[in-house]
Amino acid sequence: MCVTAVESRPAGVLGTSPGHRPFGARVMAFVALTKPRIIELLLITTVPVMFLAEQGVPQLWLVLATCFGGYLSAGGANALNMYIDRDIDALMDRTSQRPLVTGMVSPRECLAFGITLAVVSTLFFGLLINWLSAALALGALLFYVVVYTMLLKRRTAQNIVWGGIAGCMPVLIGWSAVKNEVSWAAVILFLVIFFWTPPHYWPLSMKVKEDYARVGVPMLPVVAGNKAVARQIVLYSWVMVAVSLLLTPLGYTGWFYTAVALAAGGWWLWEAHALHARAKAGVTGTKLKEMRLFHWSITYVSLLFVAVAVDPFLR
Repeated sequence: MCVTAVESRPAGVLGTSPGHRPFGARVMAFVALTKPRIIELLLITTVPVMFLAEQGVPQLWLVLATCFGGYLSAGGANALNMYIDRDIDALMDRTSQRPLVTGMVSPRECLAFGITLAVVSTLFFGLLINWLSAALALGALLFYVVVYTMLLKRRTAQNIVWGGIAGCMPVLIGWSAVKNEVSWAAVILFLVIFFWTPPHYWPLSMKVKEDYARVGVPMLPVVAGNKAVARQIVLYSWVMVAVSLLLTPLGYTGWFYTAVALAAGGWWLWEAHALHARAKAGVTGTKLKEMRLFHWSITYVSLLFVAVAVDPFLR
């Protein structure tokens, strides 16, 4: 897909002189490179798993250290992602205010910042927690930057499916921080997030598919119709809910988690099938209401993992 016909401001044309880059704004720009709102979601899946692994309350210092190390690692991955994607970020409406596009941070500064966070976070995990957690965190960072951003994102509509593996790793990191090993419970929750990621992100991609089409990124909604995308969303949703229910028969959770998983999963499936019905009927525009499922997906994963944390206290 040709993007040369798109007229857009080149990345970094604003704020290139020191007078245009006040200190406070620069600090906030570096924070923005870490994508804090995305990291919040990662921590939602990390901390509850630590409670499940401990079957109670883990040591506070360990929780705080794991969250801090996770923030540094994910922040480094996100900064490197912005460095690699700075060309297309300048052409997309939803990313047009990122620090590299506005020039508040230079590409060289972003690259150095991302590499520094990657090194510091790995050493932090290894020296203060354990080297298994360090290896998992570094693996997640490299997978997101190299496999997803560099190899998959611009080449295949399956980019989110396999690239989402990086977003599943905090589950394993949370468990390994407590146990210094990985168990089947952690693997099951890893798979829940794996199957959650595509139906979580595809509705958003449906909403902004023109942005992705403009820069030649083949997100599934760009290369397939709404009906086909919604069908995939339903398929992944059923597998996700089924996998989420495996924890109880395997003895890792009890009645409370099961009740929440059934109720939240049932509502998710209702929304997924409703989206598919609207897409199948040819509904487009705002009436498609694809963002309903996107917003519910965040609520769903929050409820599910809160139940993971609470369940040990009710057994």
